[in-house]
Amino acid sequence: MKTNYLSKAISRLFMPVLLVGFSHSFFAQEKLPTTLDPSKMTYNQISQSLKLFVYPSKGQSQEKQKADEFECYKWAVDQSGVDPMNMTKTQAPPPQEGPTGAGVGGAAKGALVGTAIGSISGDAGQGAAIGAIAGGVAGRRKGKQAQAQQNQQAQATATATDQAKKDSFKKAFSVCIEGKGYTIK
Repeated sequence: MKTNYLSKAISRLFMPVLLVGFSHSFFAQEKLPTTLDPSKMTYNQISQSLKLFVYPSKGQSQEKQKADEFECYKWAVDQSGVDPMNMTKTQAPPPQEGPTGAGVGGAAKGALVGTAIGSISGDAGQGAAIGAIAGGVAGRRKGKQAQAQQNQQAQATATATDQAKKDSFKKAFSVCIEGKGYTIK
């Protein structure tokens, strides 16, 4: 009987973990690299996609600006290690939803308080049971709140990492384009 219960418990716990693990590797798709074709680009397509304004302060033609932007794009990719036209988003770790153990700690604290209150009223066992239930619920709620906060922080970190990569590329691109005689903002 115990063996059957254990095997069911183990299968309920590990099957979802295995399914998630295999489905992630099965459905994950790598982005195929794309290359820019300067012949199909407008003269300021790269700077516009980066939300930058480039002014040809030395009277450069549109064709020259297109060539310079493309050259600076390639240079910035080499310098920063980031290609914003082919950038995959940084993935935050999967959200945690399992038990935190806070419910057990809350139940133990609740049982202690309930025992003390129950001994005053003459039924320590009932007080302990009520305290354990109340403490377990409160502890579980705190654990879930803590997990939600950790998940939000992980997502914010992933977003900040992506932004830092883009900023690194923009800085390299800006240095290059300014070196070619353009004003950039």
